[in-house]
Amino acid sequence: MNYQEVLAAARDCVGPYCKACPVCNGRACANSMPGPGSKAPGNVAARNFDKWQEICVNMDTLCPNTEPDISFEFFGRKFSAPIFMAPLGAIDLHYGPKYNDIAYNTILIKAAYEYGLMALTGDGVNPEIMKASVQDMNKVGGVGMPIIKPWNKEAVFEKLDILNENHIFAAGMDVDGAGLPFLKAMNPNAGSKSVDEMREITAYAKMPFVIKGIMTPAGAQKAVDAGAAAIVVSNHGGRVQGGVPSTAEVLPSIVRQVKGQITILVDGGIRSGLDVFRALALGADGVLIGRPVLTAIYGAGEEGYRVYMDKIIGELKGTMTMCGTASLRDITEEKIWQG
Repeated sequence: MNYQEVLAAARDCVGPYCKACPVCNGRACANSMPGPGSKAPGNVAARNFDKWQEICVNMDTLCPNTEPDISFEFFGRKFSAPIFMAPLGAIDLHYGPKYNDIAYNTILIKAAYEYGLMALTGDGVNPEIMKASVQDMNKVGGVGMPIIKPWNKEAVFEKLDILNENHIFAAGMDVDGAGLPFLKAMNPNAGSKSVDEMREITAYAKMPFVIKGIMTPAGAQKAVDAGAAAIVVSNHGGRVQGGVPSTAEVLPSIVRQVKGQITILVDGGIRSGLDVFRALALGADGVLIGRPVLTAIYGAGEEGYRVYMDKIIGELKGTMTMCGTASLRDITEEKIWQG
């Protein structure tokens, strides 16, 4: 199968909210929630996509003609590329009944591992979702990163107990989920976390802990102070708050604040290998991709995943060749043009 065939197959089973668009740019779904859209006014996902497209790359082919090295070391493990799979939840509600969270994560974890990458998995009100993810990660040597919602401390520690006991590679929390209704209804202290509260959580985890949902330099510094091993610059795909800037817009200032202190990942609207190059040139160490991966799996399961990742990897390597970058460390700010 090629990518267009995967998308065509996905259109038969995804939706009705997701349209499996040729380019997942946040427009056809806009503020469709349930669905893959953004919180009203529904423009953040589109803004995420658009701002990457405004960044041009600088071609330079007076360079040795070598195969680009895109291998990426993360927490002491080498991965085949600086691209991980973003966590998604309530799959059947938002994307259609072909898969639920457990079935989707089972495919994703295995497919990502076999490609030399890693899946981040979502959390939800059903505790079996994370437990099932852990079982699937155990089948691939514990490689994976469950992302825990910002529940109250007691609930977070219960989940971390499971991850600690199973020696899972890494864990994280999507603090940008703090405004979700089911968290607001949970007492005590569910939702937003102070630096001291986060420091307790990162210290309790026996693996590297990642804080996802950082959108300001001050927030990034707080994550460093809280003991996080990495951050994800993310606005939750625009799903929790409207009227926020894109991740591409805030990434440079966050890089200036904490580069060298912590690993920096970014998500939001990254849809091609060219976008991956742009993100790395702005200072990110790696990226997460969510919605298009899900569409590919809906279209053709593990094969759909491989087809999509082959596309992304080919685009990244092609851009690196045309811009004279033999390895990831060569992708610097000098390789892009922003007018």
